[in-house]
Amino acid sequence: MNKKYLILAICLMMPAIFPLLSNAQDQIPIYFSADEVEENSQTGVITARGDVNIAREGITLKADTISYDRKNDILTADGNVSVMHPDGTVVFSDHAELSEKMTKATINEVKAILADQSRLAAKRIKQTSEKDKHFFYAVYSPCDVCQDNPKPLWSIKARKITHDVSRQDVYYRSAFLSIKDVPVLYAPFLSHPDPSVKRRSGFMPPSLVSNNYLGTAIETRYFFNINDHEDLLLNPIFSTDQNIILGGRYRKMLYNGELDITGTLMKDRNTDEKRGNIVAKGRYEFNDLWVGKMDINYASDGAYLKDLSLPGKTETWMTSTISAERFDGRDYTAIEGYSYKLVSYSLRASNFSEYKNREYSKPYILPLATYETISDPSFIGSYFKNTFNLASIYREHDGTQTQRGTMINSWNLPYTSPFGEKYRFVASVKSDLYYIDDYLNNYNHTYTGAVGRIFPQAGIEWRLPFVRATESSRQILEPTIVAVAAPNGGNKINKIPNEDSLNAQLDDTNILDLDRYAGYDRNDTGSRISYGINWSAYGNVIGRTSSFFGQSYYLNNNQSFARSLGDDSHFSDYVGRIFAAPNSYLDFNYRFRLDKSNLNIKYSEINSRIGTSMLSVYISFISISGRQKNVSDSKLYFFDDYRERKELYTSINAKLSRDWSFSIYNRQNLGKKRRASLEHGGRLIYEDECFKLIFNAHKYNSTDPDYDDGYEFSATFLLKTLGSVGSE
Repeated sequence: MNKKYLILAICLMMPAIFPLLSNAQDQIPIYFSADEVEENSQTGVITARGDVNIAREGITLKADTISYDRKNDILTADGNVSVMHPDGTVVFSDHAELSEKMTKATINEVKAILADQSRLAAKRIKQTSEKDKHFFYAVYSPCDVCQDNPKPLWSIKARKITHDVSRQDVYYRSAFLSIKDVPVLYAPFLSHPDPSVKRRSGFMPPSLVSNNYLGTAIETRYFFNINDHEDLLLNPIFSTDQNIILGGRYRKMLYNGELDITGTLMKDRNTDEKRGNIVAKGRYEFNDLWVGKMDINYASDGAYLKDLSLPGKTETWMTSTISAERFDGRDYTAIEGYSYKLVSYSLRASNFSEYKNREYSKPYILPLATYETISDPSFIGSYFKNTFNLASIYREHDGTQTQRGTMINSWNLPYTSPFGEKYRFVASVKSDLYYIDDYLNNYNHTYTGAVGRIFPQAGIEWRLPFVRATESSRQILEPTIVAVAAPNGGNKINKIPNEDSLNAQLDDTNILDLDRYAGYDRNDTGSRISYGINWSAYGNVIGRTSSFFGQSYYLNNNQSFARSLGDDSHFSDYVGRIFAAPNSYLDFNYRFRLDKSNLNIKYSEINSRIGTSMLSVYISFISISGRQKNVSDSKLYFFDDYRERKELYTSINAKLSRDWSFSIYNRQNLGKKRRASLEHGGRLIYEDECFKLIFNAHKYNSTDPDYDDGYEFSATFLLKTLGSVGSE
């Protein structure tokens, strides 16, 4: 019994480092070994000597000698005392003493390597009967040290550190923050939550910012932990040129959803106007079938996002949506609403009439409802797909309103022949019913009233994959032919405005589709045959390459989709793509559209990343030829951009050493009118095991003459384990 009591006492001797174990009556397995154990019957002292090892619940205690004085209730451990915790924490000492049934402890010359590889040392550790720990003349640092560099990059030294177990707080008395053993900051009193606290109200690391609009500014952050599922972050910006910009973020986790609201508010010092923005995102699951979503985006003006370098500063439109979706097996339902705000001051400066036209004609959409159902396959594998769509579109300024109901019923049959040919047969009927109010078409005629149309379509798709396999690779060659039969005309563009099918683009992703329009307002009229060939190669270990090349032939050169591209020929342009990733150091993707007559490039997009984690280069180039608006279509152009666009984006990422890295980027306009940098900047980062420093420099070159663009500088510093959240 004495030996068992000794072992239990030893296991409880380090409560300052790990949680107290159960009381002595608990029958928890204990593993004990020592070279010898003896008991002095006169003094009542039990002693274990020589490589003493005690293990209990993953905690291992080692010492040269452990003794227990039963009369005075004192337990001592001497010589190479160490305790290993299951989480990886290791504590070292030469002498430890516990008393009063192990509720009080004194440990001298303590050194510890914590689970996160941080280091702690103290002259003495004392634990009271309330389980509070007191560290005297302690030093803490998460930084690595070595024989050549024994001083950590930074550390905290304090005359006394107290760990209040009940409050889960750590208090410092006469604390110094030292960098390379040089004191740089003194705090007579300092406190923070202990490592067991996941969330706690308090200040977070600040960020420094400098730009033309704010001047020099500092962003401070205070975090309110309202409860385990709700928090509030206040992050006001104090600037030299614009005084105070209020900012905050509210988050709440619900039992069936989440809410995230971010916003800023200020009063412009130059114009005395109030400016601000808000971003609200939410999601809520009403039951097992229905889920609601919200994504609200608002800014007082387009330049505000650029002035404060907020997300969305380069966008043309700010889109707000609210929706409810239902998922039930093979059925899908969605009810949505949309609103838009034009924030492109670059567009205003470059093409004011187009800017006013888009601002004048921006729509509000509520509701946009969709129901889609797919039947179970029949005995031959065929299935029916039915789609119902309702849309109500209102334009505030010109008064144009569109109410639309659409029904698409289709029959689909996939089939694979005994020879490996893959077929897909489709037959569909699309029915539309509109009520239009005050629609001014391109012929300067106003139409108000109801209009309907019916559009049948049939198609067949044929594929024949050829596979060739070798010891090192596998290749697949797949020719494809798609034939579509549909009536010519019938879009009734003089009565039906084009609200959702404006941005018609022919590319490798849709040339083989039966319906190449993204929306419902324009039908893909006319019969055609599309053909293309896919080729891909896969390495058995690494590497992948693929390509596609295709074209369409129109039986009628008045086909609606082709005319929306400004084309009146029987043959479409050539489209294709090339992708290559032969190894982990290179990937290349090229998409293109070539003029059918002279093979001039009408559209090209190149993306490539070259290099390793030590040094890599990313290149992105996009070129779109300008085209004129088609007078045969609606005059209300909302999203489509008919101007020529050529842009080159390049970035370099390099790791200079183990701790230093940098990145630079540039977005260049290569158009004929303005060959200039649209945006450029860079980032320099120092990061080691205990410290992170981020320098950012950025310039957004706006074409808006009212926008005072300039360089923006920011710096963020993070002391790991003390504060690991900062703005980047």
